[in-house]
Amino acid sequence: MKDQKQQSDRKSQGVHASNQDFSHFEQVKKAQQYRLAEAEGVEQFDTEFTIRCCDMRLAFSDDRQERETFAQQLGQAMERIGFVILINHGIDPELYRETESHIRRFFETIPEAARQPYLAQRHGSVNQGYFPIQETTIIHPDLVEGWVFCRRAFNLDNDPEYKESQYWPEPGYAAAFRKVVRAHESLIQPLMQSMLRYLGADPHCYDEKLSATNFGFRLNYYPALDAGQLASGAGRMLGHEDVDLFTLLPASSVDGLQVLNRENNRWIRLQAPPGSIILNTGDYMQRISNDRFPSTTHRVGRPTDRSLWNQPRVSFPMAVYVWEEEILEVLPGLGEAKYPPVSAVEFHTAITSKYYGEGYAVK
Repeated sequence: MKDQKQQSDRKSQGVHASNQDFSHFEQVKKAQQYRLAEAEGVEQFDTEFTIRCCDMRLAFSDDRQERETFAQQLGQAMERIGFVILINHGIDPELYRETESHIRRFFETIPEAARQPYLAQRHGSVNQGYFPIQETTIIHPDLVEGWVFCRRAFNLDNDPEYKESQYWPEPGYAAAFRKVVRAHESLIQPLMQSMLRYLGADPHCYDEKLSATNFGFRLNYYPALDAGQLASGAGRMLGHEDVDLFTLLPASSVDGLQVLNRENNRWIRLQAPPGSIILNTGDYMQRISNDRFPSTTHRVGRPTDRSLWNQPRVSFPMAVYVWEEEILEVLPGLGEAKYPPVSAVEFHTAITSKYYGEGYAVK
């Protein structure tokens, strides 16, 4: 009971907390300061900055100059704000509509009792499994239910001992979500190669590390907001930076994503076109790029249209990692290294200890 009260108190404080209250967990420089939750009447919004759209047809081109053009456009956008919108990426928008439908059914029909055996726990460096509403982290009562699946949950490598029930509370969902995971896998290397090309590094130096690599595919279900939640001060998802190389996030049919512009400390309401993919860089990338590509702060707030507050919102980001034993080190040619080499598992779990507790870190 004492532990539960302490956790409740910590989350209550987290509604009013600043990211800098947890800065000792960070493994890359983050000078920006912001509240974890959106505060009505307090925040300032940037209505002029536009997140850049990049056409992926150039990345897939046989023409070397077109691939270089894409790399420059992507790199410039990432270096400035760490977010970009990808269009013409080759993935059928119907697949995204189907995936949203699967997520709603997943969370709206599977009873709570059937979810409890799958409560999240650390496997390797990633916390995998089910996160009940207000339990995504120990520092903030996020108004979202989540479920994280990594590579093994989809049996992408044909493990003969794979058991679907070990990861999924009902049959059929692994196959349904495997389609979008496979589609996003096909984008990982072209995007990484383009970012490396922009930085002047060997564009293929991460090919092997990102072949059949580690990832976290997260299903997010934001229930309709009731009066109590609206009055609580809690946000749908706290302000944070991703702990990965980069994240692929298909545009949601219900808005709410906000991106912090570090140049003026104002929030940008990001409303991407239907069928597009939002791409952002994370802590792994900031580390290896020697701070050239920032791990940019973002959060999920209330939709701008109040009529959507009583509707659920879903999203399905895919965070791209490397395997735990890989070493993260600053790429050559980027000047004096600001960070020493570190194993992915030590780096990852040190940062995410702010979300899961001091005992989460692997030394």
